[in-house]
Amino acid sequence: MSDFDLVVTGHVVLTDRTIPRGFVAVRDGTVERVGAGAGPAARERHDFGAALVLPGAIDAQVHSCSQKNHEGFDWSTRAAAAGGVTTIVDMPYDDGNLICTGERLAAKAEAAGRDARVDFALYGTIRPADGPRHVAEMVAAGASAFKFSTYETHPERFPRIPTPLLCDVFAAIAPHGLAAGVHNENDECVRAFVERVTASGRTDYLAHGLSRPPVTETLAMAEVYEIAAATGCSAHVVHCSVGRGYALAAAYRAQGVDATVEACIHYLTLSEEDDVARLGGKAKINPPVRGRAEREALWAHLAAGNVTVVSTDHVSWSEDRKTDPDMLKNASGVPGLEVLVPLLVKGLTERNLPLSWAARLLAANPARLFRIGHRKGALAPGRDADIVVLGHRPGRYDAAASGHCVVGWSPYEGMELPYRPVATFVRGRMAFDGSAVTAAPGTGTFVRPPAVAG
Repeated sequence: MSDFDLVVTGHVVLTDRTIPRGFVAVRDGTVERVGAGAGPAARERHDFGAALVLPGAIDAQVHSCSQKNHEGFDWSTRAAAAGGVTTIVDMPYDDGNLICTGERLAAKAEAAGRDARVDFALYGTIRPADGPRHVAEMVAAGASAFKFSTYETHPERFPRIPTPLLCDVFAAIAPHGLAAGVHNENDECVRAFVERVTASGRTDYLAHGLSRPPVTETLAMAEVYEIAAATGCSAHVVHCSVGRGYALAAAYRAQGVDATVEACIHYLTLSEEDDVARLGGKAKINPPVRGRAEREALWAHLAAGNVTVVSTDHVSWSEDRKTDPDMLKNASGVPGLEVLVPLLVKGLTERNLPLSWAARLLAANPARLFRIGHRKGALAPGRDADIVVLGHRPGRYDAAASGHCVVGWSPYEGMELPYRPVATFVRGRMAFDGSAVTAAPGTGTFVRPPAVAG
């Protein structure tokens, strides 16, 4: 009898290569061996043939609690498990509860632990009136990163952090070695452009992009990276829809600044001409989905290594908040946890890019970004046995039919997906069997950087 608990076989996709007909062997919830062939004997064995075996995805940007009494960690992590996402990093802008103190972050971790079906890490933020005085206590409570915004969506739930204060909080975070993530839109410019569009009477699908042109992003990004250069803090732009933003990040890295940048899956998949025109408010996202040319520019930057991570910026607004005929009156954001991995793999295969990019952008890089690489992010000895298996099961995505999402709509509705998750394992335990989510609420655990592990 073997003392391995689990062996999974298939085409094993690593960050630098693929092992055809490889195996991953697991003991006590962690990976112990990875190699070619059938692998050792084990108490539980799953042979997936020609399916792709990848490290479980880490979604770097999830808003589980943006709408009170709606989604929550039960539903967000259910969609995650069904999509091969084994860790979510949740944002601090909860409806009615800004996660801006150590006490609030610890309480959120405890509450999420009761509902989560996959593992989770947490962002912290600040209330402008408090300044940086709660940063250290949030680090002690287990924050994996901090999130701020250069644009004010709401003065209490999603406040703008003015430039001088942004300098102060970056300086406060730097000694702890964590990253400061920033929503990158210049507040003054956006407000001026929104006023112009509103005054023109325009309400169609083009109104949103016109109200937030590319310069509103790149101005904010330059500010963020300059503050990082001045303070020594790691700076992460949490979403960028334009190619020039990735070039900016690369230029700052070349100067020695720890400047990272995130491409949301909607910017790599959707376009203004084809999808926003068709979907209207259901494709309203900040920053906006751009045209086909910008989408292809992002893929070029991905192939060049200028994209740090790919995420969803997942938020499951109820449908009534996404269907106003006046484009600017809709809530911003879309659900995506169930299709993040299939959509990125689809894009990679269509462009003849190595599947190893999926292992880097969805696992290794986010694990490093959030300082959880001691446990997460790789099919490698000593790491948590977080695994997603993608089978070649072509079909059109139907969010309502899947039953794994709290809402029955998606901007990716009807898209052809060549590969779909046929199994998800979290720490060596099956969380999704290809049709049903088998992980119960409360089986997910809170993941935190090791320097402040409790």
